[in-house]
Amino acid sequence: MEKIDARSLSPSAQEHLRRMAVKAVMQGAKQTEVAKTFGVTRHTICRWVKAYRHQGQEALKAKKKGRPKGGKLLPWQAAQIAKAVMDHHPEQLKLPFFLWTREAVALLIKRRFGVQLSVWTVGRYLKRWGFTPQKPARRAWEQNPQQVQHWLEHEYPSIRRQAQRDKAQIYWGDEMGLRSDHAVGRSYGRKGQTPVILATGQRFGCNMISAITNQGRLNFMVFKERFTAHVFLEFLRRLLRQSDRRVYLIIDRHPVHRSRRVQNWVKENEERLRLVFLPSYSPELNPDELLNQDVKSNALGRQRPGNQTELMGKVRSYLRSRQCKPDIVANYFQGRHVQYAA
Repeated sequence: MEKIDARSLSPSAQEHLRRMAVKAVMQGAKQTEVAKTFGVTRHTICRWVKAYRHQGQEALKAKKKGRPKGGKLLPWQAAQIAKAVMDHHPEQLKLPFFLWTREAVALLIKRRFGVQLSVWTVGRYLKRWGFTPQKPARRAWEQNPQQVQHWLEHEYPSIRRQAQRDKAQIYWGDEMGLRSDHAVGRSYGRKGQTPVILATGQRFGCNMISAITNQGRLNFMVFKERFTAHVFLEFLRRLLRQSDRRVYLIIDRHPVHRSRRVQNWVKENEERLRLVFLPSYSPELNPDELLNQDVKSNALGRQRPGNQTELMGKVRSYLRSRQCKPDIVANYFQGRHVQYAA
């Protein structure tokens, strides 16, 4: 059958053709055979089927030709859309987007008010509302915004007051793994020739655990074995030996931190130590994460260690240098998401 240009058909004929073709595929016919039967390309059939699977029958309806008309929002409609974009993620509004793109906002407007706008018009609205395209901060899907807000407004201020009454020192702790093939930054190369990092296949690593205060104190431990309750308790013992005050240690909800062995030990030493847990899936609230980034970027991100011993030596040396510069450690608390703890 001779191929036809579906665009030359009337809108109603196009819609009928799309519905018949998609129905045939959904009933088990091969896309190649359907394309031959209806006189269109296999690529066209594939595109129609994909649109149907994403948007249902709505995707097959005839669309008016030419530039959409009536592309204007009333003031109250614009206010609603701006608030929805500010207060929600697209998936919370059942939109098939991860980010607020112009296409996502255009679909939201169409669904709510039946107004069809071009992406350029949507872009002008977004600019008028004060929105700019930005690289989003990554947060876990499982994070509970209400828990984070409660932590910032109620829980942490209460912990700080309790620590002041106890004359205790608040530490923020975290642990991380380090690998020999971690590389950051830029490398010089001839113009037009991207530098390549060669993988030796001989990877090795180590782990570190640290705790910092907003006064610039830093305690750390670098170790080879995996992070276990035994390792964590050794770090806690060292931390208490090096402190002449009661310690409040704020950490995440890692299974080791909440293990029965750790909790029993903490209970036995409650006069000297209190563990406080951050909201789930909220690493951006922990200032010690900024120390982790510093170590990864500057202790081993630019020079390749030759073996595990050298790797651990570099990390220890760098952390000791940071211990000698409490102003730098204290400055971690000036990060955007952790200023509340400064």
